[in-house]
Amino acid sequence: MLAAVLAAALLVASAAPPARARDFGGEIPVRVVSYNIHAGIGSDGVFDLDRQAAVLRALHADVIGLQEVDVRWGARSRWLDTAVELGRRLAMHVSFAPIYRIGSREFGVAVLSGHPVLAAENHRITRLSTQTAPDPAPASLPAPAPGFGEVVLRVRGAPLRVYVTHLDHRGDPSVRTAQVAEMRQIMRRACGPKVLVGDFNAPPSAPELGPLWRDVRDADPGGSTHPARDPVKRIDYVTVSAGVRVHGAHVDGTLASDHRPVVADLRLRR
Repeated sequence: MLAAVLAAALLVASAAPPARARDFGGEIPVRVVSYNIHAGIGSDGVFDLDRQAAVLRALHADVIGLQEVDVRWGARSRWLDTAVELGRRLAMHVSFAPIYRIGSREFGVAVLSGHPVLAAENHRITRLSTQTAPDPAPASLPAPAPGFGEVVLRVRGAPLRVYVTHLDHRGDPSVRTAQVAEMRQIMRRACGPKVLVGDFNAPPSAPELGPLWRDVRDADPGGSTHPARDPVKRIDYVTVSAGVRVHGAHVDGTLASDHRPVVADLRLRR
């Protein structure tokens, strides 16, 4: 389904006139941000979506991958669709991939894009649900569940696949190990340049992330991301495949969430 939608969309896009953008020696610049928004709640414990929108607007991103996104989830986020609300405030296209769906309540990851979303898919990977057991009960077992989002974009004439993920948070790395293997398998099904962003809940040197570095390269921002106030570890990432060059990256110092966003300036080959 994704391939069929993409093929049709690319035919339309190829007929369109080329975007008027500065040419960086045959490469196309794209700024990508990864941000765990903590359901819109800042380090001060206050829900303030306008504050997060202002932070993201100031970063001038082309593509934003979000984690811990509430869609009418509960009182903590005022029952808002935070993905749509941020997209509206930033005038960006929105693709939301729920991890959990309970009635009309949803929680998951999202991609905001300044470029049209040509196709989207919500892939299933192994999860140990926090909705069926607190942390966890002995009867709980890892099982496939949605929440590994993929979107296909066309950025100033160049195709780009963006994946957004939120890996398991527990100290035991076994679920993350399975998630990494499954993400690699899913991403290998598609050719062309790819960007994977997310909260990996592990530092770059973690053994369970080792296999991932065979397929993608870490856009190392040179700083820690969590907790936002006095961060001591980096668990948030922008990573790139072959065909995407990292021009620079940094961590923004905002306290609008309990994580700090990673900002990466990338270059796509035409």
